[in-house]
Amino acid sequence: MKEQESDQTSNDQESLIDVVKLTKTFEEITALNEISFSLNQGEIFGFLGPNGAGKTTTINILTGLSRPDSGTIQVAGLNCTGNPKAAQHLIGIVPDESNLYPELSGFDNLCFCASLYGIRKQERCEQAEALLQTFGLKEAAKRKFGGYSRGMKRKLTIAAGIIHRPHILFLDEPTTGIDVASARQIRQLISDLNAEGTTIFLTTHYIEEAERLCDRIAFIVNGEIVRIDTVKNLMGPTQGSHTVQFAFQPAMDKICEHIKTKFPDLECKTVTEGIRIESHQPIKVGPLVRLLEDNGVEVTEAKKILPTLEDIFVEITGIEAKMMKQEKEKMKMGGNA
Repeated sequence: MKEQESDQTSNDQESLIDVVKLTKTFEEITALNEISFSLNQGEIFGFLGPNGAGKTTTINILTGLSRPDSGTIQVAGLNCTGNPKAAQHLIGIVPDESNLYPELSGFDNLCFCASLYGIRKQERCEQAEALLQTFGLKEAAKRKFGGYSRGMKRKLTIAAGIIHRPHILFLDEPTTGIDVASARQIRQLISDLNAEGTTIFLTTHYIEEAERLCDRIAFIVNGEIVRIDTVKNLMGPTQGSHTVQFAFQPAMDKICEHIKTKFPDLECKTVTEGIRIESHQPIKVGPLVRLLEDNGVEVTEAKKILPTLEDIFVEITGIEAKMMKQEKEKMKMGGNA
């Protein structure tokens, strides 16, 4: 599966993190297999892949929580290979599971996290109050963290990760398992933090989230990076393609064979909803509808499908969209990233 990487790092962009041939094994399992990439100053860098791909392992190594078997890491010019904690003052971490204390209030949790970075009492109280206001948690400031909703917990965990104003923020599956409104708020907060100058490393298996937020994306599968590129470049090959999807009833076997015989320039494949027709030229819907009806089916819907990053992901990795959706459902039920 491994292919030539296309790490589109512009010459005029400053590299903040450089990772070279990072490898990590757990007994007989290779979690990371010589992965290499750079994180640019001021960007949102997406790490996209299914469960078990190596996303969380990568974050744990880059933030000093785990040591690699081999490879090198530089953060802001600091050699972190032999000294994992060398750049911790520059880093904020939001893990996939909250690391805050359920018996403490939201305010006290933030103040405690600030104290770990040596922030003085008055400043940490002021910073905690400001973050609670920013994240819409001011009314819950004195409530115990254990009584927060999942969305509130994620927001406070992000607030705790940035209370020391880090240059780099690591976000591990920030919107997994929370309601739609909270997820939307968190995505906006991520965009706002980045606009203020924070460089963000984001792991997710929500493809549409990566497409919406990230400047560049790395696809990681089975511990290997199979592609790194900008969203624009990843989407480039699909810009000249045309896709129309047909839903019809009753279902019919070998319908794609009939279509390919009649229209050899068209690509046809079956999907859950019916069939999908693809071409590099504009597709004429009328002749296809007549062909389907001549074969005894009633077309209930014909719609143009715009290419998405999910299509690119499937093409590059071979992992079907259905599998990605199943991953999401598992995560909502409490699975691990």
